[in-house]
Amino acid sequence: MDVTLTKIREMVDVDTVVGTPIETADAITIIPVSKVSYGFGSGGGDLPAKEKAGFGGGVGAGVKVDPIGFLVVKDGGVRMINVSTPAEGTVDRVIERLPEIIDMLQTVVQKFTGDKSSE
Repeated sequence: MDVTLTKIREMVDVDTVVGTPIETADAITIIPVSKVSYGFGSGGGDLPAKEKAGFGGGVGAGVKVDPIGFLVVKDGGVRMINVSTPAEGTVDRVIERLPEIIDMLQTVVQKFTGDKSSE
């Protein structure tokens, strides 16, 4: 079990969850984000046989890496772009899109009040 756990720790580090940033020519930084799941199993036995003592054992492990999305850093703002449909409810989706909603509300308020100073 110790050897298996050590090998998995070597494979799965923080760079697996939050990937290496990618910088584009137009000053946009893209950071891949993943979810890492792992599991272990082990078993053993020591049942005496008629002629000699018996032993059986085994260890197994698995690692699963699921891409979640990308953090996009542009013009001082950060946005999360999911690569799959979130399984969460409506509230989670609203929270995820909150920066976009605030930007839209600011635009509407500016048009309504005629305020051009923050454009």
